[in-house]
Order: sequence, then C-alpha cells, then structure tokens
Amino acid sequence: MASTLFLHRIALMTTQVSRRWRPRSLLQLVMLAFVMVMLPIAVLMFQAGQALSELSSLADVSARQAVEQTRRARTLSNLALEMERSARQYAVLEQEGLLSIYTEKAQRYAELLDEHAPLLPDDPDIPRLREQLGELEALPEMPIEEFRDQLAAFGDFSQRTDNVRHATNQLIDERIENIRERASTVRGQLWMQTAALVSVSLGLMLIFTWLIIRPIRQLERRIFSLGSGMEPASPQHIQGPAELVRLGERLTWLSGRLTELEAQKQQFLRHMSHELKTPLASVREGTALLSDGVVGELSERQREIVGLIDVSGQELQALIEQLLDYNLLQHSRGLKVTRFDLVTVIQEVLAKHRLALDKKGMHVDWPRHTPLPWQADRERTASILDNLISNAIAYGEDGGHLALRARQHHASLIVEVANTGEPIDDDDSAHLFEAFYQGRMRRQGALKGSGIGLSVAADCAKVQDGRLELVEDDTFPVCFRLTLPEVTSPEEGADGDDASITTPATTQPALNARNSNA
Repeated sequence: MASTLFLHRIALMTTQVSRRWRPRSLLQLVMLAFVMVMLPIAVLMFQAGQALSELSSLADVSARQAVEQTRRARTLSNLALEMERSARQYAVLEQEGLLSIYTEKAQRYAELLDEHAPLLPDDPDIPRLREQLGELEALPEMPIEEFRDQLAAFGDFSQRTDNVRHATNQLIDERIENIRERASTVRGQLWMQTAALVSVSLGLMLIFTWLIIRPIRQLERRIFSLGSGMEPASPQHIQGPAELVRLGERLTWLSGRLTELEAQKQQFLRHMSHELKTPLASVREGTALLSDGVVGELSERQREIVGLIDVSGQELQALIEQLLDYNLLQHSRGLKVTRFDLVTVIQEVLAKHRLALDKKGMHVDWPRHTPLPWQADRERTASILDNLISNAIAYGEDGGHLALRARQHHASLIVEVANTGEPIDDDDSAHLFEAFYQGRMRRQGALKGSGIGLSVAADCAKVQDGRLELVEDDTFPVCFRLTLPEVTSPEEGADGDDASITTPATTQPALNARNSNA
C-alpha cells in the first residue's frame, strides 16, 4: 500500500514538473529520464548499504561480547575449581602458601562476578554466589577443624557457578537468535523496498518512454495524413523536445505548401478545361453546321474531312472529360452503393462506344441474356468498364475481337475485359496503372491518349475494396480482370434494386493528386 501511494506521488510530481518545465532538447529529456530512473535505484542501494552496515556492526559487537562473556563465565568456573582445590590441599597439608593462593583466587572470583552480574540481573544464583563467596573468604580465619568442616560448601558453590555459565551461554544463544531474526526482518524490508523502488523505476521508464514516443507518434500520424491527403484543417500541435517541435512546424509548413500547390493545380485544371472546351464546342458546332448543309451542300471529299474533324473533336472532348473525371476521383472518396444489374451496365457502356466499335470493326462478345445483380458503386463500376473498353478500342487490332466475361465467385464479382491485338510488354505491365504513364504501344487514332484511363479504373476499384489487374488468358493476348466484393447493407430496401447507401471509402486512398506526375 505504501509503495503504491509512493508511486502515485512520484507520477503526480512528474506530471506537474512536465507541465511547468519541458526539456528544451531531446538530449535533455533522455538525460532527465536516465537520472530519474536511476534515482530510485540509488536510494535502494543506499538503504541496502545502511541495513548491511547496521547488521555488520551489530554482529561484530555481539561477537565480541559473546567471546568476552563466555570467557568470563568459563574463568569463573575454573576459579571455583581452583579455590576448592587450594582449600582441600590446605586442609591436608596445612601450608600457608596454599591459603595465599586461595585468597588470591577468591578475590579474582569476586572481581569477575561483579563484572558478570550486570549481564544476568535477574539470575538468582548471582546473589547466592556472593553470599557463599563471603562465607568462603572467611575460611582462612577459621581453625583447621572448622575449616575442614566447611569444605562441603564448595560443592554447591561450584554448581551455582556452572549454572551461571550455562545461563550466560543461553543468553548468548538468544542474542544470536535475535540477530538472525533482525537479519531476516531487514532482508524482508529490503525485498519490499526493492519491489517498490523497482516499480517506481519501471513507472518512470514508462512515463519517459511515453514522453519520447508521443511526439514521434504524432509526427508519424502527421506524415501519414500528409501523404494520404487527409490532414485535418487544424493539425495537432506537437508537444515534446525542441527538435521534434521544429520538425512538426516544418511539416505544417510543408502541408501548407502542398495545399497551395494543390489549389494551384486544381485552378489550372479548371481553367484549362474551360479554355479547351469552349473553342472545342465551337469547332464541333461548326462541323455540325457543315454536315447539315447550312452553308451549302458538301462534296463527298468535303464530308469525309468534316467527319474526320468531328470525330477528332469527339476524341479530344473525351480526353478532356477523362482528365476531369480523374481529378474529380482524387477528391471524391465517398461510395454511393446501389444494387444494379451488371449486364445492364455493360450494355449501356457498350452503347456509348458503338460508333467507335463499328469504325474499328471489332466483334464484341458479352453476356446478353443472363442478369447478374450486384451491390456496389454503380457509377464507379461503369467508369471502370468504360475505361477498359475504351483502352481495348484504342489499342486493339482493327477487325479484332473484344470479350466481356462476368461471373460471381464466392463473395466477389469477377469481370474480365479481353481483346485481340499486340500483347502488352512486360516492362509496361508494371506501370500500367500509374497516372499519365505512356507505354511503348502506339495508340491507334488521330490523338494520343492521356495515360490516366487505367489509373482512373484502378482507383475506382480500390475505393470499393476491389482490385484491377492484368492477367494471362488462353484465348486473348490482353486481358484485364476486375474483382469487386459485394457491399452488404442492413438498410437495403424491400425491392432491393432501389436501395442506396452513401458511405466513405474504407480502403487506403488511391493515388493522391499531390503524388501524381501531373
């Protein structure tokens, strides 16, 4: 509980400090993190050193006292035996020198007993030994017969001295046990302190890791949003070391610059389309008036030239509209999901290209009598088919074949658009779906393509979680395969075909106009 409270206080103090003071550089933040993480470990090392020093000092003092007290207790026992031996020898030999030895031993015994008495203040043998020692010290003054009668008192005197020695040993054992218990308590406290302080260090490591990683993740999100074209109007301010803050400011500047360039590009495309479509409309109107004979009947050769001008105008208008469709696709990522019949969509797209197909002399095979209902973005699916058919007409051989095949495979719709003609080079196949890429194959017709038709088709597939790819086919040298998943809707109407949902695209954004080669 105490360690948890201490960790909470440390975290609170760190938060307050980070609010009032922020490192000016990444180096300062790393150094601060190192110092703060090492501080609890240093405290732990200091406390462990103090505890070990205390135990070492206690053990040293106890060992010295134990040796001294044990030696004194053993000396008391030896003195008691020597006193008894001297007295008994005097009782037999009656030599005055033995009394001197006896008296010296008794005095020495009295001194050691006084030193030893504070060690055993509650031992009843100590007062009794002092009484007996007083009686025994009076033996040299007694007549020899009475002296001999008092020798029996040495038995009890020696026994009580041995009791004191045993009590001393027991006291020393208890002291050693207390030291052992103290060491165990200190060890437990050190483990608790280690766990608490290591937890604090880990908490500080997590906090400083978050302080370092947070601005990096913010920069990562900024870079991703910048690259995907989905940056918010007011980007989040980077909080952290000065280096990362300056990097965030550079990204903000870069975002503003890219937005400015994007606006200039959009303005250029709008002006260009207007400037191109206005005179083109006049040209087409003039060719229509000439074809209708408003200014007089035209000769066959003149009609052929006027027709060529009209067809070229139509192709030029298609290129302009294709460019505008590509630009619109890059800025409209929403999906308008409806349930429709794919065969009907194929029929409508083929009808738009009927004149070009007839002029090309291409034979078309497509599923005419088998309805294939599907739920997806009808407009984008039609755009994919329109670009694929237009590409087949532009690069297919005159009088060749164009095949459209459609089938449902599990939960996906597979549509294949294949045509005869020159196969696509391997070097070109890797760049087919890049915007404005012009391959090695020559486009047949008066005008050169813009190189964005397949890019528009691929983007329309991607925003529907599908894919467009060039595949090998056993019959046709060129075959494009479109794979689209079905978008399910819980709000689909009862009649099915009229249900529609408008939803944002959920896949990764397709090639953004910022990253195109326009």
